[in-house]
Amino acid sequence: MIHQLKNRNFYIVMAVDWVIFTVSLTLAYMARLGFAIPPEYRDSMLAVLPWVLAVKTVVFFVMGAYRGMWRYTSIHDAIGICKAGLLSSLIIIAGLTYVNRFKGYPRSVFVTDFVFASFLACGLRGAIRVAARRRGIGSGAAEHEPTHRTRLLIVGAGDAAEKIIREIQDNRALPYAAVCCLDDSPGKFGRSLLGVPVRGPIEKLPLHMEQYRADEILIAIPSAPGETMRRIVALCEQTGARFRTLPPLAGLLDGRVSVSDLRRVHFEDLLGRPPVHLRADTIGHYLAGRTVCVTGAGGSIGSELCRQVARFRPAAMLLTDSSEFNLYRIETEMANLQDGPGLVSALARVQDRALMAKFFGKHRPHVVFHAAACKHVPMVELNPWEGVRNNVLGSQVVMDLAEQYGADRFVLVSSDKAVCPTNVMGATKRAAEILLQSRPPSSTRFMAVRFGNVVGSSGSVTPLFESQIRAGGPVTVTHPEITRYFMTIPEACQLILQAGALGEGGEIFILEMGTPVKIDSMARDMIRLSGKEPDRDIRIVYTGLRPGEKLHEELITHAERIVPTTYEKIMVLKRGMQSADPQPEIAALLDAAENHASLRIKAALKRMIPEYIPSDVDAVV
Repeated sequence: MIHQLKNRNFYIVMAVDWVIFTVSLTLAYMARLGFAIPPEYRDSMLAVLPWVLAVKTVVFFVMGAYRGMWRYTSIHDAIGICKAGLLSSLIIIAGLTYVNRFKGYPRSVFVTDFVFASFLACGLRGAIRVAARRRGIGSGAAEHEPTHRTRLLIVGAGDAAEKIIREIQDNRALPYAAVCCLDDSPGKFGRSLLGVPVRGPIEKLPLHMEQYRADEILIAIPSAPGETMRRIVALCEQTGARFRTLPPLAGLLDGRVSVSDLRRVHFEDLLGRPPVHLRADTIGHYLAGRTVCVTGAGGSIGSELCRQVARFRPAAMLLTDSSEFNLYRIETEMANLQDGPGLVSALARVQDRALMAKFFGKHRPHVVFHAAACKHVPMVELNPWEGVRNNVLGSQVVMDLAEQYGADRFVLVSSDKAVCPTNVMGATKRAAEILLQSRPPSSTRFMAVRFGNVVGSSGSVTPLFESQIRAGGPVTVTHPEITRYFMTIPEACQLILQAGALGEGGEIFILEMGTPVKIDSMARDMIRLSGKEPDRDIRIVYTGLRPGEKLHEELITHAERIVPTTYEKIMVLKRGMQSADPQPEIAALLDAAENHASLRIKAALKRMIPEYIPSDVDAVV
């Protein structure tokens, strides 16, 4: 407030408002008494005017009506002006009632005065904003306004489109001009969105591209299902124009969209999965105000878990990872969050029991998400001891410490490759599940979450295909019939958090993965999205199944029985009776890993997991 009093513009604004307050009171009297105000009422108006100016000035100042810059006036400012006007009118009415019981003053005048004053104050500020925007004041547009604007046709006429159009209109430095919106809702046809005409249906996109001479297409339907996206992308490809989209709102921490979020269409946009609707109350109940530990926090799943957990305002987050760079990257990102949780980062391997014990003992997490794992199937097949140390020993260490130091919940991130495994990675994940389910009930609720491939995660096929497409090909597919289940990283992590709220102890949660995707079709879609044609511009080469790789993945075995939960996308395998204590085989497995004995490792895994089918691939040593 001190700074405002030193600002010359403050006094100019206040003087303009005095004129507005004087005019509004005069108009209120004239509306009540006619154009010629009787002398007795004119005298009362002049007597009360100084008090009206004083009260309104003080109230407007205290309520911050003079803090905003008129060229950036928004609805928020208009609401603030109306609140200040209402409060000042109530104070004036109360004062006159107290002093002379309103004698000599028409009661309706001050109600009408409030309406006129609010209208004039907001209208003047809005007019200045419009004028400033047209002249490019405030955004640097006067100096940096582009000489050419890309004519943008927007697919969708909803909230996302409105935010994009508003940003383009407010910031004249942006090199875009929105010329048309398309939508499938007949109720929107022929209307306009912030002055931009709305046409439809979307099927007529090529026609409207030509009619409005558009240069580029923006798909502004962040929550569109995959089938809709495929249809729209096919229409965009017919035009030959560049097309881009916005990320799903779930992938944006603050839920806001901006021109800076525009990106090309990715394969995950075509997956056909409906949006995830979290039950925020159940998740917030076990995360808000608690200390949450994420192991493997720098990985693709772990880092997204950190972002999603932060939305529920934990008191503190403990981040552990064995990669210095990955840990630094996620720690820096989390530290930059506004009102983010307290952070503690440990550069540690989860199998280091002594270090992890000190870490857990000092910070005592309430919730542990165990995402640290070796998960690259061919790499673990050639180095099975590392898979055992990380996926089995590391999981056992973190489970033991979570219970020892009083954690409420422990969630193990597992994999569909744990089902009837044909590779060491899947077998070690299944061994970790067995360890979890064999633990006796305690105050710590242990649960696992099993799901398929995650698009864009470390080791996922999508980054590989993208790099091969950028290089001009060929794109390598192991088998023309190979299929995989896919979900996006944000969706996987949201469902992990939801499963954590459902667990009572000993469950393995199965996430609904939808329809398996044919990898060959996926490669062809990605080539087309890059603007090229498969088998013409970029070849697809079939290389054969890799060591330990299945043609088709499963989410449950034939012997397992699943039951639904209260959440539509999550099913559960209840705690089963373990036929034998797994610890003797775990001990043999860890001993074989310490001696880098790959055949002994596979034999121990086979004894623990009868359905495991070891490959005949030799390890690197």
